[in-house]
Amino acid sequence: MKAIKASVIISTYNQPEWLQKVLIGYEQQTEPDFEIIIADDGSTETTKEVIEAFRQNSKLRLNYLWQEDKGFRKTKILNKAILKTQAHYLIFTDGDCIPRKDFVGKHLQMQRRNSFLSGGYFKLPKNISEAITKEDIVQQNCFSASWLLQKGLKKSFKINKLTSKGKKEWLLNTFTPTKATFDGMNVSAWKKDILRVNGFDERMQYGGEDREIGERLINLGVKPIQARYSLICVHLHHERPYKNDTAFMNNMKIREATKANKVIATKNGINSSI
Repeated sequence: MKAIKASVIISTYNQPEWLQKVLIGYEQQTEPDFEIIIADDGSTETTKEVIEAFRQNSKLRLNYLWQEDKGFRKTKILNKAILKTQAHYLIFTDGDCIPRKDFVGKHLQMQRRNSFLSGGYFKLPKNISEAITKEDIVQQNCFSASWLLQKGLKKSFKINKLTSKGKKEWLLNTFTPTKATFDGMNVSAWKKDILRVNGFDERMQYGGEDREIGERLINLGVKPIQARYSLICVHLHHERPYKNDTAFMNNMKIREATKANKVIATKNGINSSI
């Protein structure tokens, strides 16, 4: 049987309203040949109910993985999700990031051997995040600069992420001072490369845990490609109660060791969770 083109791994934790909007976004994709693996780090039953409702009324290929809430263990559930994927190419994103209709298609169009794609996101304030309706996602209003400005969005240079196409898109990707990094809300890579570095390091909690796997991929020789003006999603507003300084400092020590020792495969990754 021919493999599907892409597996989209969506991480989530107790944001069912946002996840619903995100799944509506995936129903609008111009590229239909993909599956979705929802990696749930311990949400309540409400999230499961949203997903089950979608399964009954949508053509999306949905796979749902859940683990008990024992604190921030996103890296562990992501590793489990990676093992469930059917495609050779993996797209990682979050359950609070609505994809533009060309999201999956552009990831596939821009994929390159021995590389990973570093996408972008456009952060929305709380009032606009809440105001977005199903119709706004179907009509792609939430990716329209003029619509967002009418809703009260403050104009900034970042709005170029929503308006760039063709030559402008290439120029901004090429000359942005922002480094291409492995950011979990919008990044894609080959499954074989992810497996070679043994997935995410399960010692890591919130704060740079996605960047670290990217640093190991680079140590492997995988090239990061800047695509923040091409691969577009809007990031819905939310608080981060799981953020803490101790975890961040621990993560930084792991990242420093990864860089200094040119670590490729973590000893605390996929193999340790099988």
